[in-house]
Amino acid sequence: MKFLSLILIAAPLFAQEPPRIPFDSNAEPLKLPADMNFGEVLGITVNSKGSVVVLNHPGTSSGPLYGAVSTQLLEFDAAGKYLREIGKGVYGLGYSHSVRFDKYDNLWVVDKGTMSIMKFNPAGRVVMNFGRREEGPDEHRYPAAGRGGAAPVHVDGYFNGPTDVAWDSKDNIYISDGYGNSRVAKLDKHGDWLKSWGSRGTGPGQFNLPHNIAVDKQDNVYVADRSNRRIQVFDVEGTYLRSITMVAPFDKKRHPTLGNTPANLPDEAQAWTICITNTSPQYIYTSDENPGRIYKMGLDGKMLGYLGESGHEAKQFNWVHALACPTENTIWVADMNNWRIQKLTVHPEKAK
Repeated sequence: MKFLSLILIAAPLFAQEPPRIPFDSNAEPLKLPADMNFGEVLGITVNSKGSVVVLNHPGTSSGPLYGAVSTQLLEFDAAGKYLREIGKGVYGLGYSHSVRFDKYDNLWVVDKGTMSIMKFNPAGRVVMNFGRREEGPDEHRYPAAGRGGAAPVHVDGYFNGPTDVAWDSKDNIYISDGYGNSRVAKLDKHGDWLKSWGSRGTGPGQFNLPHNIAVDKQDNVYVADRSNRRIQVFDVEGTYLRSITMVAPFDKKRHPTLGNTPANLPDEAQAWTICITNTSPQYIYTSDENPGRIYKMGLDGKMLGYLGESGHEAKQFNWVHALACPTENTIWVADMNNWRIQKLTVHPEKAK
């Protein structure tokens, strides 16, 4: 029988057959105006009032096909009614990668294209910005951007393909500085630079595309180290604590996803996303590209079960790029390449 197991580095080993967790999916939970459609949806977040913001990459009617500005921040109320577009025309919005609400209902946007991290207040006004969008005629701060060339020298306060943002109990800010720099940056609540940690590599505390970040109630920092196929856990000073690796055997002949299937495709799932519930106890939800599952774990990394699979039909996923988990059994999914948001209602009591 096929099984899922979990390996914890520098922690106890768990080997088990976690259940497939039953769930319902609403593939149209948000009511767009009649003349609007979702494009690639890269982010989803829910505030304390139940309002939802979607990071949408729509089509563009102006500019070049490659490199055009492509970011919308669309807000909906708790019933799914469309309210407004936030940040229209804001200088730092180019090709955004992540959206998160903090505990004060400020909206934070991490823009991979402009190298900026922006804080919007509940009224929708920018009140803080980190990093700097490059000017077209200037020399690039990071000329070797991307993961293909030599690792760049890190520069305090500048970002290189940032991906996500999170906060600890003292409102310190953690940014996964992801596609180029392969590090985590830490700033205080005023935006003052404190430190960074990490470098490109495969060892403990190194990263190969830190793609998502979250902090639990004990102020442990979780980083989805995507291309290293693991989640790494640190304390607030960047001290490495442990790694979580999801071993997920699956039918490699089934091929609904993008890209060629490598002959040696490993069973270790890539961790694309992290969402930690604000419950007691807390739980981790994460997802992978292939076989396209969403996994539920305890904070200790113990696998509790998984939901779904890759595909294009109902209750299937095609590159889950972000998760929001306002309750243990409610998950909002940015189903990127299916151009849709799914709202999942999880039924752990029915798991077998």
